[in-house]
Amino acid sequence: MKKTLRVVVVDDSPLMRKLLTSIINAEPDMEVVGAAPDPLAARELIRTLSPDAITLDIEMPRMNGLDFLDKLMRLKPTPVIMISTLTGAGSDTALRAMELGAVDCVAKPRDLQRGLREAGEEIIEKLRMAAGARLSLRQPRAASPSVAKPLPVIAGVSSNIMHTRLIAIGASTGGTQALQTVLLGLPAEMPPIVVVQHMPPAFTQPFANRLNGICALTIKEAEHGERLRPGHVYIAPGDYHLALEREAGHLCCRLLATERVNRHRPAVDVLFHSIAQLSAKRTVGVILTGMGADGAQGMLAMKQAGAYNLAQDEDSCVVFGMPKEAVRTGAVDEVLPLDAIAAGILRQLRE
Repeated sequence: MKKTLRVVVVDDSPLMRKLLTSIINAEPDMEVVGAAPDPLAARELIRTLSPDAITLDIEMPRMNGLDFLDKLMRLKPTPVIMISTLTGAGSDTALRAMELGAVDCVAKPRDLQRGLREAGEEIIEKLRMAAGARLSLRQPRAASPSVAKPLPVIAGVSSNIMHTRLIAIGASTGGTQALQTVLLGLPAEMPPIVVVQHMPPAFTQPFANRLNGICALTIKEAEHGERLRPGHVYIAPGDYHLALEREAGHLCCRLLATERVNRHRPAVDVLFHSIAQLSAKRTVGVILTGMGADGAQGMLAMKQAGAYNLAQDEDSCVVFGMPKEAVRTGAVDEVLPLDAIAAGILRQLRE
């Protein structure tokens, strides 16, 4: 079988380069076509070889991995998977990498010999996904966004709706930026919004904090048993499913450490199925960019129970997998480009 996915490995550790090369070359459809100890050496390899995907460390000599990623996405956008110790403990750094254009991140294990081989399946899966990701030229780095000014209340949305409706959003690969785009387009006065974004445990709290600092809405990591409130966004914590339950007439968060669903925890399907059983007629469902099919069956259950569902279109997705599956199952009422989804949500609230 011809090797169809060509990878360049960038890491200052000779052992890491050797192990990653071994893991990738063991796959029948991919091969490492070049390996570099630092970004300056990598630059020449990438220019010459035009790889389909790159693995990139963060802490390296001669140039920081984030600085290199920023330059790469502005000059020659190429799918990048960050593999670094900082992507685990330094979740803020990993989030910054995804803001700069990395498709996804994998935490580098402390015991490389043993841990990296255990993480091999995840690395291979993410490289295959990254190779098919949609990328665009990144504009020169802008100043960090300031706190957003509260948007005006949208005409035609009554205060009663804030307490009786619900927005439910699912996302995966590319979702950190997609969610930011959607939430920045919504005013402070909104019904409760519940979100499942596929993320490791250390990532969701910093992610919620970052969004809370720039959006009009109040955004937080969901807590077990807390009651949903208007104007708030609740993000499922990494490694816990988020479901909703009704208690004393109010919708509340329920966090579950049960088995993975669709290989994920949190899983979008868990949240969507719980809504289908409780309050789907008052729900607007949204499925954003992501690999796989998580959320499709749950969104279908919501639609069958009366929800109105939106999906991000293929052209604006980093990976069209999750929206594509939701559309295929008949779960979606409307397909919209990313920058029209916030308006689509508000339109449904008016109606």
